[in-house]
Amino acid sequence: MSVRSKPSREGEAPAEPERDGSELPEGWTSTTIAAVIDDCQPGFASGDKNVEDGVSHLRMNNIGLIGELILDLVRTVPVKLAKPQHKLQSGDVLVCTTNSAKLVGKCAIFDLQGRYAFSNHLTRLRPNREVVDSSYLRWCLWSLWKAGAFDDKCKHWVNQSTIPKDALLDADIPLPPLAEQRRIVGKLELLLGKVSSSQQRLSRVPGLLKRFRQSVLAAACSGKLTADWREERSIIEDDTCPSIDPGEMEPPPFDVPSDWRWSSLDAICSKITDGEHLTPPRVDSGVPILSAKDVRDSDVYFSEAKFVTADIAEKSRQRCNPDRGDILVVSRGATVGRTCRVKTDTVFCLMGSVLLFKPRSQIILPEIIEYCFKTPTGLAALIARSGATAQQAIYIRDMRTFPVPLPPLSEQQEIVRRVEKLFAFADQIEARLRQAQAHIDRLTQSLLAKAFRGELVPTEHALATAEGRDYESASELLQRIKAAPPNSENHSPNDVAERANREREFP
Repeated sequence: MSVRSKPSREGEAPAEPERDGSELPEGWTSTTIAAVIDDCQPGFASGDKNVEDGVSHLRMNNIGLIGELILDLVRTVPVKLAKPQHKLQSGDVLVCTTNSAKLVGKCAIFDLQGRYAFSNHLTRLRPNREVVDSSYLRWCLWSLWKAGAFDDKCKHWVNQSTIPKDALLDADIPLPPLAEQRRIVGKLELLLGKVSSSQQRLSRVPGLLKRFRQSVLAAACSGKLTADWREERSIIEDDTCPSIDPGEMEPPPFDVPSDWRWSSLDAICSKITDGEHLTPPRVDSGVPILSAKDVRDSDVYFSEAKFVTADIAEKSRQRCNPDRGDILVVSRGATVGRTCRVKTDTVFCLMGSVLLFKPRSQIILPEIIEYCFKTPTGLAALIARSGATAQQAIYIRDMRTFPVPLPPLSEQQEIVRRVEKLFAFADQIEARLRQAQAHIDRLTQSLLAKAFRGELVPTEHALATAEGRDYESASELLQRIKAAPPNSENHSPNDVAERANREREFP
């Protein structure tokens, strides 16, 4: 039976029923995912990958965070492993049902041509097209995932979580009439396309800021950053470079201003050493002993630090005593070459995976060495010293002859002032970027919330009221489909036979 809507008065907007925030719009109903799909099928695992003439096998990494399919790396698996029920059809919805806890529930709609199957970390939902629009179901699932609706329904293991099939299918979704679903999807995808474009533009900003900082450091170490400063100042005695023997030094990598000079690290540092080569006994609390993982670009971090006793720390610090202003460089591992300047007065020790440089303060400011190591040229030189083998390592002997540009002390101070000012500007942009990204994320959720409250497009009830026509509510639609016999016009014997023939083999 259809619902007859009361016509609105001439010239008035279509009337919407009054409701509170939890009430569904007129003509909608609340149902489960199980009620709107024809099939639910888990995928399969495959040991053989990238086989010739195989079936494309989508995995959890092929589903992006905004409901898109990512096809940068699609593996192929033997055809014999793919059963007919694993064949994907356009309009199927893929849900990640096994993953890290925060990613269980992410989903995407399949809309590709060709032979595709899916892994056992995914579950395929095949929507009943007479009840639910595939894209509408996808956005319902995506909204449930972002709202954390599956969090307390998952079973958890050490590194993975899984949502049981029954819990997935029992999830509630709001269901409008089918025509309204399609209008909602059209409006959503139009607006979310604009949101996605904004996200893509924002995603380019971190790379631009990184290149900006690298350019600032390169200009600082080559003299270009303070070229105008030198022109405006008259050369006085205090502006001359410190008089030191540069010692044994490698050839300088580029030219510097005439009143600068090049020097070796050995000449401008009072100590070049590294931390403990043998792991000392650990204790639950005491003096922190840091390794490569604790050296970050901005400073050292103590959140994951191990500890040694005060006696061991005292002995360790007799040879390697990091203090405020010292320069640390990771000498081993995946982050070899990472550099930071110590900005804490906390007493700590170092493991052998970190090199220590103590600048001679009367000759060079520690920031100048830090900038030199962090320029693209300097970082490349550090990595080059680590070798090309699997066990990369920078040794103390290889760093003593490392060339460092040495400006006059007064210009060093001006360099530091300008770099800090420009970096502070970049930090402000990053802060605004984080705010913009958070706003974009909230906007997506807000659009979905409006969509599922019936506020994004005119409801079918409102349109029918304005046009003086009948419409079929979502609950009536579900009842009609449920009551239809298998050999009804919706599922004729010919359709059933054709579907069976299609799925007998994986083409």
